[in-house]
Amino acid sequence: MDFSLSADQRQIQDAIGKICERFDDAYWLTRDREGGFPHEFYDALAQEGWLGICTAEAQGGAGLGIAEASVMMRTIAESGAGLSGASAVHINIFGLNPVAVFGTEEQKARMIRPMAEGRAKACFAVTEPTTGLNTTQLKLRADKRGDRYVVNGQKVWISTAQVADNILLLARTTPLDQVKKPTHGLSLFYTRFDRERIAVAEIEKMGRKAVDSNELFFENFEIPEADRIGEEGRGFEYILHGMNPERILIAAEAVGLGFAALRRATAYARERVVFNRPIGMNQAIQHPLAERHAELEAAWLMTMKAAWEYDTGLPSGASANLAKYLAGEAGFNACQTALMTHGGFGYAKEYHVERYLRESLIPRIAPVSPQLALCFIAEKVLNLPKSY
Repeated sequence: MDFSLSADQRQIQDAIGKICERFDDAYWLTRDREGGFPHEFYDALAQEGWLGICTAEAQGGAGLGIAEASVMMRTIAESGAGLSGASAVHINIFGLNPVAVFGTEEQKARMIRPMAEGRAKACFAVTEPTTGLNTTQLKLRADKRGDRYVVNGQKVWISTAQVADNILLLARTTPLDQVKKPTHGLSLFYTRFDRERIAVAEIEKMGRKAVDSNELFFENFEIPEADRIGEEGRGFEYILHGMNPERILIAAEAVGLGFAALRRATAYARERVVFNRPIGMNQAIQHPLAERHAELEAAWLMTMKAAWEYDTGLPSGASANLAKYLAGEAGFNACQTALMTHGGFGYAKEYHVERYLRESLIPRIAPVSPQLALCFIAEKVLNLPKSY
């Protein structure tokens, strides 16, 4: 059993780290203050082929695994780019996995290659204002009319919709009262983002201003039948193939963000002198930082275990949810401790840890809450009754 990174993974870590060095703390502080998608960062990764790290070579990617992608995403977040940097490329890494698994060869060539090469940006639209994580109750309708579907309804918390060229959309094609199971009757589409038929309203939020979050309003939005992925009515089944990789990658990003905060906190604790001694000499400062380090290391091991399971074709649902839970909590705890280590200066933007703390809430909340991750573990691992 070897816990070290492979030679290839170390090369990925080094290469991504060198790209991230071009985008310093001042760059991300500006993006946090002013907003605006980090196109320069996205383009830098695209130019060197990193957006297709998990994409098959036949579609223009590197054909590597989620473990390698996890190393990449941790490195991005840990560089100080945080969730602003990671979220800018997150969907490119895993988002079109349902197309890769269930799409036709024509769809794979047409849809996946532009994403892998960084020539197209996309958003993933599932959640709705009144359903939250209860995906089977989605109300957005896609009605079949000839060789097209006509879509009406709303979606919410859709990232990168301000800059997206395309949209991966889950919609109900058969009314809920006409299906045998609530998971039936949902269809998946990947199609052009038509801004004449989709109104986009950005949601002002507390962190990650560089990567927009939005509410979408669809009015007679038409999708060609050729842009439906797989069979009609099986979309819920298809999106499940992207859920475990998403949880693993968000865990890696949370760990990276936590280590970025810990690095700043320990440096400050060594340098800050109060009562004629560095505050890092005080166990009340040392012990919380050491605890955060332990939590992050444990979360990283769980993340890589989940990635290994996924890449080797083993069941990875339990490990993916454990990784997401542990990393989300560890990242948040590390960022909170880092801010408190800085005392009053932690509240100042120039020290960056307040930005990290705001961003650390993202991998706690998304893509599922810590409570739902625990519900999954309770039911699927501990064999307890389903609670929801």
